[in-house]
Amino acid sequence: MVGDLRVSSAMPDLFQSLQKFDAGHLQIIAEMWGLDLSTRETDAATKELCGFLLAPDLLAEIIDSLSPPAKKALQDLQSKSGRMPWAEFTRRFGKIREMGPGKRDRERPHKTPASPAEALFYRALLARAFFNTPEGALEYAYIPDDLYALLEAGMLPERDTVLAAEPLGRPASLAEKAVMIPSDDSLLDQATTLLAALRLNLIPPETHPPTSTLQAFLDAAGLLKHSRPQPEPIREFLEAPRQAALGTLTAAWSASGTFNELRQVPGLILEGEWQNRPRLARAFLLEQVRLLPPETWWSLPAFIHDLKARHPDFQRPAGEYDSWFIKRAVDGEFLRGFEHWDEVDGALVRYILTGPLHWLGLVDLATPQQGSDPTAFLVRLALPLSGPETALWHVSSQGKITVPNLVPRAARYQLSRFCEWQSPGNDEWLYLITPASLARARDQGLNLEHLLPLLARYSHSGVPPALVKALKRWLANGTEARVQSQIILKVSKPELLIELRKSKAARFLGEVLGPTAVIVKDGAQSKVLALLAELGLLAEDEPPARAERHKDGTPARHAAQNSSHHLKK
Repeated sequence: MVGDLRVSSAMPDLFQSLQKFDAGHLQIIAEMWGLDLSTRETDAATKELCGFLLAPDLLAEIIDSLSPPAKKALQDLQSKSGRMPWAEFTRRFGKIREMGPGKRDRERPHKTPASPAEALFYRALLARAFFNTPEGALEYAYIPDDLYALLEAGMLPERDTVLAAEPLGRPASLAEKAVMIPSDDSLLDQATTLLAALRLNLIPPETHPPTSTLQAFLDAAGLLKHSRPQPEPIREFLEAPRQAALGTLTAAWSASGTFNELRQVPGLILEGEWQNRPRLARAFLLEQVRLLPPETWWSLPAFIHDLKARHPDFQRPAGEYDSWFIKRAVDGEFLRGFEHWDEVDGALVRYILTGPLHWLGLVDLATPQQGSDPTAFLVRLALPLSGPETALWHVSSQGKITVPNLVPRAARYQLSRFCEWQSPGNDEWLYLITPASLARARDQGLNLEHLLPLLARYSHSGVPPALVKALKRWLANGTEARVQSQIILKVSKPELLIELRKSKAARFLGEVLGPTAVIVKDGAQSKVLALLAELGLLAEDEPPARAERHKDGTPARHAAQNSSHHLKK
C-alpha cells in the first residue's frame, strides 16, 4: 500500500525479541500465559517460553482472554502488517511505564496494566525496537514475526480483515455539497502565461494558483531549471494536447520530492533547518483518495477526522510533533505538539485536496454556500477537457490582439514575446504591438519577420492592411514618429524670444518651435521662470492642456493656449 514505511519485510522473531529481557521479566510472561518455567537461566528460559508461546492452541486461548481494548490494539497492529511507528501506537493505545527490575518486581505492573499496550507487552504479544528506514532510524511497535505468522494463519478470527482498505470518512450531506465548484484545465493557460513572462524577464503576473505554487509545478515538470525556462521541454509541453500536458504536470507533481505542499499552506510559517517528507505524505494521501468511490461527493471534514483517528502520523513517521518549528502567521504562536494536528497536518490535507488536486482537474469541490470554504469533494474518473485548441485571435488595425483561451498555447506563447501585455479579460488574453515591444523582441534575438506570418496564421479575419503597412515600415525604418510631453515657453512678441536667447536663460532653452515659442529643457522650468522675472517678465505657469475624448477613449481635439508669457506642456 502506498504510504507504508519500507522497513524490512520481516520483524525480529519471538526468540530475538525476548533475548533482551532479564529472568524476572521472562517469569512475568510465563505467569501471564499460565506457565511454569523449569529453569531460571535466561537463554534456556527464553527457548522454553518460545516453545510454549508458539503453540497455536495456547496462543488462541491467550488472545481470547484479552480485554476488548487490548484485542483492538492487537487487531490494528496486525492490520498494519504487524508493525506501527511507536509514537503512533502509544498515542492510540497508551504508553508502557518505564521501570527498572526492582520497581517492576515490587509494583507488579502486569497485574494492573495501565494501557492496552502494557497488557500486550507483558504477554510478549508486543515488542519495540529501532529499525532503519529510508527516513532514518525509527522506533516501531511490532508483533514478533513468528507470532504474526500464526495470527495471519487464522488464529485471530475476529480481526477486521478489511480495515486497511476501508475508505476514510463518509459521503457528503446535501448541505455540504450545496454549491459545486467544478475543476478544469485552466492551469495550462496560467502556466503558458508564466512561462512567457519568465522568458521575457518580466515580473510574473499574479496567477491562480499563486505564482510561486505554479512555478513549483513547472519546476517539478522540468520546464524550469533554477527558475530559467528550458526551451525544448517547453516547446514539447506547449505543443502537446491539453490532456497530455495536464497529465505531464500531474505525474511530475505526484512523484516530486521538491514540491513541498506544507510550505504552501496559507497561514503557516516554517522556520529552522528541519525537513519534512512531502513525497511520503502525498503518496499516502493519494492512496487514501483512490480508495474513495469515484464520482461520489465525499465529506471533507469527515475524511480529515478519520485520517486523524486512523493515520495521524501520515507525514511524520517518527512522530516529530515537537521538533518541527511551525508558526501560526496571524499571531506568531508556535504550533508544536499533537494538540495542533488540525492546524498543521489537517490543514495540509485540506490544502492538497482543495489546491493541487483541484487545480490538476482530479477533484471537484463543493461548499455549503457561495464564497464559503469547501466542505465536500468528488474524485473524478477522468481529467477535464476544455476542447481542442482551435480558436483564432482577432487583430485590430491599432495592433491590439484579443486571444481566446483555446487558441493554441504555443501560438500565444510566441505572440506574447512580440507584444506588450494588457490586463486579461474573463476568457481571453489581450496584447498590444508597440515599437517598444518590437524593439524588446529584436533585442532578445527574435526574428521580427516571423511576426506577420504568425499573426496571419491564427487570425480570425486576417491582419488589417494598415497594421501590415505599419509593421513593414517599422522593420524598414524603425520608429518614424514620437509623441512626447514637453514644456513650451510662448511669448507674445518675437523680440522677447530673441532677447531671451541672448540672456542667461539661453542655456535652459532647447529647440525653437517658431518666432514666439521654444522648448524648455527638462528640469529647467523653475530656473527659466526666475530669469524671466529678472528681465521684468511675469510668466504664467499653466497646467497641461486637457484633450476632449470620444466615447471610446480616443482624443478628439487638443485645446490651444496662446496667452503671452505662458509656460505650457
